[in-house]
Amino acid sequence: MKKLQLNYKFISLYITILLFALLFAAGSVLYTGFFSLQVLLNMLIDNAFLIITALGMTFVLIIGGIDLSVGAVIALVCMLSAHLLEHVQLSPFIVIPLMLLLGVFFGLGQGVLIHYFKIQPFIVTLGGMFLARGLCYVISIDTIMITDPFYQMVSTYRIPLPFDTSITISVLIALLTLLGALYLANFTKFGRTAYAIGGSEQSAVLMGLPVARTKILVYALNGFCSTLAGIVFSFYMLSGYGLHTVGLEMDAIASAVIGGTPLTGGAGFMTGTLFGVLIQGVIQTLIMFQGTLSSWWTKIAIAALLCIFIVLQRLIISRKDSRKALA
Repeated sequence: MKKLQLNYKFISLYITILLFALLFAAGSVLYTGFFSLQVLLNMLIDNAFLIITALGMTFVLIIGGIDLSVGAVIALVCMLSAHLLEHVQLSPFIVIPLMLLLGVFFGLGQGVLIHYFKIQPFIVTLGGMFLARGLCYVISIDTIMITDPFYQMVSTYRIPLPFDTSITISVLIALLTLLGALYLANFTKFGRTAYAIGGSEQSAVLMGLPVARTKILVYALNGFCSTLAGIVFSFYMLSGYGLHTVGLEMDAIASAVIGGTPLTGGAGFMTGTLFGVLIQGVIQTLIMFQGTLSSWWTKIAIAALLCIFIVLQRLIISRKDSRKALA
């Protein structure tokens, strides 16, 4: 009989999905009302913006980069959208495309600096974070409430589903973004080149792959995802404020890493990133049902999981290297 071999490529993804299932099962056993389709859908509703952000971050991590500006960009989109809608009285059908273009050009600029000027992604995106956060306070130091009827409608509208459940338009946007990310990563030359760059940029260059264009487009795509997440977050909060989404970039990175995307690049799973976000969501929900724990326990739990998954990834890589050496 042929010996079954474990596919180490997907083991971290399998563990992520299993961990989510175990956490959800534990909540269902411990708390009345936890085992509900609407509770699961509420995790998507509350984290739709994080799903979109984390998907963009996954592409950046796949090429071996990092982006620390995404949280600040989301805050800037909320603040600028609120200002244009409430003070300038622009139509939301003008504001939303403007925000998406802003994200693309912001990401393009960072990508150009990283690739052509050979500046570390950490430094470039840290500067982008300070720039975007600073621009928030140039616009206003106070909260700007969004009263635009279209934003109010999108915020409150529920899409009915079977079993007396519902989702918001933001969840639909997040799921469509997931489908787009899956297609780009698995069925396009752009996705294959991104994985090749993360595996070895020098080898990708020698193979004649469009390394420069792909790296820059990855950061542009991440900028687009950040501003799309900012639009979704503005639907969720109906306000702009300079301190919105402080530290969200770390939540996005944690979601991708827990989902099986190593910080070293060359691998990554969009579905894993979704479950990485859902694991954060189920931990938040468990704390809410428990009722006496501080919400900061979510950060502590995510920190522990992040350390575990980074160690797991290192063990998997070491295992693969030893198998190659024996081959």
